[in-house]
Amino acid sequence: MICVAIARTRHRMMIAEHQALAERGAQLVELRIDWLSREPDVTRLLKDRPTPVIVTCRRPEDGGKWRGTEDERRRVLRTAIIAGADYVDLEDNIAKSIPRYGKTKRIVSHHDFSGTPDHVEEIWAEMVEMDPDIIKLVTLASSPSDCARVLKLVEGAKVPTVAFCMGEFGLWSRVVCAKLGAPFSYAAFSPDRELAPGLLSFQQMKDTYHYDAINSETKLFGVIGDPIGHSLSPLLHNRMMQKIGFNGVYVPIRVARDQLTRGLNELDSLGFLGLSVTIPHKEAVLAKYPRCEEFVRQIGAANTMARDADGEWQTSNTDYTAALDSVKLGLRPGETLEGKRVLMLGAGGVARAIGMGIVRAGGVLVISSRTSTRAKSLAEELSCRHVTWENRGSEYADILINCTPVGMSPNMDESPFEDHWLREEMIIFDTIYNPENTLLIKRAFARGCRVVTGVEMFIRQAAAQFERFTGQAASLDELRETLRRGISAARENP
Repeated sequence: MICVAIARTRHRMMIAEHQALAERGAQLVELRIDWLSREPDVTRLLKDRPTPVIVTCRRPEDGGKWRGTEDERRRVLRTAIIAGADYVDLEDNIAKSIPRYGKTKRIVSHHDFSGTPDHVEEIWAEMVEMDPDIIKLVTLASSPSDCARVLKLVEGAKVPTVAFCMGEFGLWSRVVCAKLGAPFSYAAFSPDRELAPGLLSFQQMKDTYHYDAINSETKLFGVIGDPIGHSLSPLLHNRMMQKIGFNGVYVPIRVARDQLTRGLNELDSLGFLGLSVTIPHKEAVLAKYPRCEEFVRQIGAANTMARDADGEWQTSNTDYTAALDSVKLGLRPGETLEGKRVLMLGAGGVARAIGMGIVRAGGVLVISSRTSTRAKSLAEELSCRHVTWENRGSEYADILINCTPVGMSPNMDESPFEDHWLREEMIIFDTIYNPENTLLIKRAFARGCRVVTGVEMFIRQAAAQFERFTGQAASLDELRETLRRGISAARENP
């Protein structure tokens, strides 16, 4: 179940939002009465309520806005109990001073906005002794390990426990707690109404993560990287899992470079079965889990981890075939890459995978990078030529492939290749997918070039990952439509 927090300054606005949420399918609402600008009228808020409610009144030190005295706050909470609130939230340091009464259930809560304390398990054990119906324990995460420690309090808890972490590092724990048995998790009314760090909106929890469908049998997947907050992979994978009726959930997991080994061990302990891998971990995961096909070892980077038949991690690189298939979309019927002169901009991990594919297909590859030493090094690895960034425009090419971030949102007024260097009938492939129509792509269209956007590569690598994760094929048309909708929504709600 998703509990949607309502925090408004006026009673009538809180009542109106409650009604609107009920119409959208909400089953439980938290009334944050500490946000009210006037003295709370709890009886008014509870009258004719369309869903069960949790009455919460937070002090500033607990992330709230209560401006009255502590005695007044406790009186408001007691009033809510007497008025028959379905639940009342009591912080652990006041729970013993407010006794049980009537049918109102007690949520005993603890919030730590500074971090995840070493003795978090002891805090939970102390809360068990405070006559709770539900325990709520929330801390700020700075690593996947913090999330794992807090989530493990949920599984098999003798008192129903809502436990997860705040912040970007903790976002995924708000979703995964459902698999471990949390009776509910929290969401905001809308994306622009964040009451706590990393709080997802009701729509995201419902439509992207399908939270209410998660159960103990749900299989766990995710994408690891740093940064990870704007990844659209969860949108694609969760949509396809729902489409085929697969009981799984896919979450974004921020893992800093120095947290990878321990982070992967913690995800192991929680039972994750598949992971997409992005910057900066593509090389490191291959070193840690070297079971892979030979061409992946030659690329030196992996973007996918999935359990094999023995339950061991198998690494792979779906960028390789996705990029090659995307480039071929620009070819005419009967054409091949054999003998085609290809200028590739960039020398990072994706460029290495694409470059190897071009060379293997018989293309004549030339590499140019803003960092000349990287271009030279990759050219030596692939036994091809390189040119300086300043001279890239003088290189005659049948195909141009952009593997740099130049032109990516939010710097959409930049292009890695000048307009007058483009030729009619040249194939232009930009690996950037957000925006889909980069400045390079727009100029290429205007010049009469054959164009392939980064959306094509992104959906193909995602489809290959999806099949490794679930054993079932994903629809490219469905992925393409979902990705474009996600890009449009992200632009509207930055």
